[in-house]
Order: sequence, then structure tokens, then C-alpha cells
Amino acid sequence: MKDLFWLDQGTGRPLILLHGGFLHHRMWDDQIPVFSTRYRVIAPDTRGHGRSAIPKGPYRFTDDLATLLRHLDTGPAVLVGVSMGAAIAVDTALEHPDLVTGVVISGAGTSEPYFTDPWTTQTMGQWHAAMAAGDLEGSIEAFTYFGLAGPHRTLDDVDPALVERLRRMTRETMSKYDRYEPEHPVPVTDTWERLAKISVPLLAINGALDSPDHLGMAERLAGTVQDGRAVSIEGAAHYPNMERPEEFNSLLDDFLNSITGQSAAS
Repeated sequence: MKDLFWLDQGTGRPLILLHGGFLHHRMWDDQIPVFSTRYRVIAPDTRGHGRSAIPKGPYRFTDDLATLLRHLDTGPAVLVGVSMGAAIAVDTALEHPDLVTGVVISGAGTSEPYFTDPWTTQTMGQWHAAMAAGDLEGSIEAFTYFGLAGPHRTLDDVDPALVERLRRMTRETMSKYDRYEPEHPVPVTDTWERLAKISVPLLAINGALDSPDHLGMAERLAGTVQDGRAVSIEGAAHYPNMERPEEFNSLLDDFLNSITGQSAAS
């Protein structure tokens, strides 16, 4: 595990916080101090992100996570993920179900996403073009607009401190690469077809201002697993835990309490 960094705080039942793509564990700064009072909060940086090493060969994010949880001897955990982290959480519920007691996701379905919305495909195209050109600043700006503004706002409508926070995390990860795009891991396949096998409780906490594709995938996921539901947070896009942390924490706390009988707010 020497190539991976993770934060491990608190004691009690394990709660795993999984960051979005091109970000790192600091996206959970508004959750870690709250939930580590009642839970053992583990927030890893996935390969090639934050303080974890750049991948040097084939790997799967879900297998990395499973190896970490077994290394830490955590027992089954609640996995909470945003965007890429949400996909990793779902993959882990499929591939390593013995490690999972519940799943909370935001802005994603599985690790096999699909995009058809015109705003989403256009904005992703601009972002990927900047990455392919080796334009670090252009990549950061396009990515920030894609995630924080969403299709209904501009970045001027978002808290400037939050915009800078996201830019800083993105730069810290993207600057590790020559072309600012991590080596793709080995994919997990047939995820949508296998979703009905997930029996643990699943909650999708969506930002109401996120793209239609992200919202649609999250709602499809919640409607396909055996015990799933979806809720929305107004005034937030792709990162509701960062834009509306109090509402996100309250929803997460209620979900955890329904599973564990513990409340981080009590």
C-alpha cells in the first residue's frame, strides 16, 4: 500500500469517503471532522490523484479500495462517493460485496457512464481537447466549469472561495501528468446489467443543478438496486457535499443512522 495515501481519523464503524476524478481527499473537508466524531473515517487518494503515486501498470480502482480496506482490517463499511468515487463505490458493491454495508453516491451511476445531453457532451469535449493539447490551465478551467457551474449557471454564480478550492485540488492532480489525463484503469464490465444484485441500502444525493446525464444515471441506479432511493439538494451541481455541506451532511447522517443507529449530529 506504499503507493497510496489515505486519511484515517476517528474510531467506530468504518465510513469511506471517495473523491471525484482529478480531485483528492480534501474535497471532504466539510465531512471528515463531522463524521469522525462517531465513525472511523477513511478518505483515500486514488491512484494518480492527490498524494498517491501515478499508476505504472494495469489496475482497477475497486480492487485498490478492497485491498486497502482489508489492509486496514475495517470490516464491512459504508462507501460514500462523488462522481468517479461514486462509480468506485458501486463497483465495489458489485465486485467485493463482503466489504460493503451501504452506499451513498452523488452525480454518477456506475463506472460505465454514458453521455447524450448536448451541454454535457460539448463541455466534456472542450475539457478533453484542452487535456489532449497539454493545456493545463485550460483543462482546469473547463473541468471547474463542468463540475461546479453545471448547465444552469456560470462560475460567477458560485462562491469564489469554492471555485478556487476546486481549481487548487484539480491543479494538484492534473499537474502530475504530461497530458493531464491519468492512465485509464482496467474497466469493470456489465455493471448496469448486474445492479439488481446489489442488496445493501443505497442513497443517491444529487445536486439539483447537475447535468441531466449525471442526474439520470444516479436515478437509474437508485431505481435498479434492491433498496435504493434518490434525493436532491437545491442550489448545488456536481459536488453537493462541497456546495451545500450542511444539507449533504444531514442527509448522510440520516442514512447512516438508519443503518448503524449512530448519529454524527447527536
